[in-house]
Amino acid sequence: MVVRNEEQVLPAKLKNLLALEYPPCQIVVVSDGSTDRTEPILRDYAQDPRVQIVLNQVSLGKASGLNDALQVAYGEIVVFTDARQTIEPGALRLLAENFADSEVGCASGELMLGDTAEGESGRGLSLYWRIEKQVRELEAASGSTVGATGAFYAARRELLTSVPVGTILDDVFLPMHIVRQGSRVVFDARARAWDSPDLGAQREFSRKVRTLYGNYQLLQLAPWLLSRSNPIRFEFVSHKLLRLAVPFALALLLVASASLSGVFYRTVTILQLMFYTLSALALSGLAKRGFLARFADASGTFVLLNCAAVVALVNFIAGRRAVWTR
Repeated sequence: MVVRNEEQVLPAKLKNLLALEYPPCQIVVVSDGSTDRTEPILRDYAQDPRVQIVLNQVSLGKASGLNDALQVAYGEIVVFTDARQTIEPGALRLLAENFADSEVGCASGELMLGDTAEGESGRGLSLYWRIEKQVRELEAASGSTVGATGAFYAARRELLTSVPVGTILDDVFLPMHIVRQGSRVVFDARARAWDSPDLGAQREFSRKVRTLYGNYQLLQLAPWLLSRSNPIRFEFVSHKLLRLAVPFALALLLVASASLSGVFYRTVTILQLMFYTLSALALSGLAKRGFLARFADASGTFVLLNCAAVVALVNFIAGRRAVWTR
């Protein structure tokens, strides 16, 4: 686990890791130039022999921290996690079961957006995430998933490679390299970690811009992803790249339907305008209750994600480097 200025959530996360129902294992935490109380907290927990810490005084990003952690980790299976999410007690054991199959090189857990008491949320990004997980389940059933859930996944140590400094999507970069070596990446819906379904629209938008920017970066770092040496090239293009073209296809659809005459095209144009109006109501906070609010919330999330794709492309073309933040 790589952390930076996570004093608010770090104690709870470390308690969560130490309480997992699994034989005693090594817990490696790297502090990436933290300036708050992260380092003192880590020193306190490092009194437990299971916890090993690396305190980097200069922030070099998550990828660099992962490389440092891999130098320290000695287990046959390496598990990756983030500071914010809570892992269910039996999830690590369930995730490890996948490696009984020698063809499996990486296993991804399931990220639940919601509360462990009330269950998973069905609003906004939670709805999008449910669809995303269904796609990953189908990919795993047909071969390998494209990437893993960054909050909770595991891989065979012998198949891991160093991550280029500045890499944003390490949870895609590493699994894809494992696939390239002939092993499978699977998705296990039983191994669950929980996170908040609503981190705030601005924070979610920034996070999504950074993630989508990472898709463009991947093509720079690993151009082989578009070659025959990628065993799941079709899945990669379909899952990671085609989504980047959606906002431009939507804009073209709106302009084309508005430019054509006839009842059908006028109806299509009106429906699109209604959809975008509902999304505006959701993003402005005016739609709050009832069926209309739920539909507006879904449309608002859809528009938000596609706007993020446009901003990500602009940032990439302009050479604005995405920075890893807490």
